[in-house]
Amino acid sequence: MAYILAVNPSILADAGMDRGALVTVTAISAATATALMALLTNYPLALAPGMGINSFFTYTICLGAGVPWQQALGMVFVNGCVFLLLSLTGVRERIIEAIPYSLKLAITAGIGLFIAFVGLRNGGVIVASPATLVTHGDFTSGAPALCLAGLALMTVLVARRVPGAIVLGIGATAIVGLAVPNGAGGTVTVWPASLVSMPASPAPVFLQLDLTFLTSAPAFFKALPLILTLLLVDMFDNIGTLIGVAKRAGLLDANGTLARAGRVLVADSIAAILSALFGTSTVVSYIESASGVEAGGRTGLTTLTTAACFLLALVFTPLFLAVPAAATAPALVVVGVFMVQSAVEIDMRDFATAAPAVLTLLAIPLTFSVAEGIGLGLMATVILAVGTGRARTLPLFTYVSALIFFLEFFRVFPFSA
Repeated sequence: MAYILAVNPSILADAGMDRGALVTVTAISAATATALMALLTNYPLALAPGMGINSFFTYTICLGAGVPWQQALGMVFVNGCVFLLLSLTGVRERIIEAIPYSLKLAITAGIGLFIAFVGLRNGGVIVASPATLVTHGDFTSGAPALCLAGLALMTVLVARRVPGAIVLGIGATAIVGLAVPNGAGGTVTVWPASLVSMPASPAPVFLQLDLTFLTSAPAFFKALPLILTLLLVDMFDNIGTLIGVAKRAGLLDANGTLARAGRVLVADSIAAILSALFGTSTVVSYIESASGVEAGGRTGLTTLTTAACFLLALVFTPLFLAVPAAATAPALVVVGVFMVQSAVEIDMRDFATAAPAVLTLLAIPLTFSVAEGIGLGLMATVILAVGTGRARTLPLFTYVSALIFFLEFFRVFPFSA
């Protein structure tokens, strides 16, 4: 998860926020929310400012709709408050229970494909193509070659069950990168000027949220579709991550239900509120928590360790930022492979079960959105249940969730952005 210390500030800075303060706030918000999750649930679920949501914050809300970042933080705060209300009333938990077990398995596998795809893209192994959408990169250049070598090393270490295989693979790949040319006269890994530094002050963004849009009807109705869209994306991204990591950690029972799910959602909701107060986009449960699970983590002790490391990273930020994407990308691919393995439990002999599952599995990486993949899978589940005379086998919340996605996808939702 350490990459978020570099990526989140770079994205939110495009909205006009102070980059140095954002590095500090990213680490503090991640550490606080992660510790909260550990203490409330004892689960190995770590949190940090969400990828995708931070892009929506900057490029849709701030730059696209012309909303000042202070008001955008206010929208994140309102979103968190609504989250908390839905969690305390049990609505979010019922939404999770409304997702069929086969779809939960597909979500896990789909997120795995998504993570692996992101890893290959970050490492330059896969690049954009105007003719075929994507194609392979130049394997003779520094970063892709280093990424493939790191992936080979990491897969061997994991297959041989070497403890800490993923971390060892990242470290070894980064060190080798010091000698691999990047094609621009330097090397893929650049040794930092210093190993430690004092963290920047969070003052420029801390407690800077603006809620004045709640006092004006025109401003409120302008903000409402953005808040609702943020709510939908945030909710289902979180649900997808929660299901994926919980399944991999063996925390789901035979019916696909997560014990203490209510506490998880309350912790997640409080984290969303705190993120706005600290001065960053929504803090969410991280799918990279699966890395800790693969290393053997099963309790909140894993999560508390992650929180402590985020605080420690504030001092060693130059060293962490020196690790290139080519070294972290193989780890994403390996974790993705682990998660895709859940697909073997899906009953592919029943077409009514297989079709929504496969659609979800494919849609998550191809749409680059966990939320949209879940939405397409839910709509397919409802259509097939009704069409095959099994409508009564699904709970009401499954139909409600599918309807919300239908209205949002086809832009007939009254408040659709």
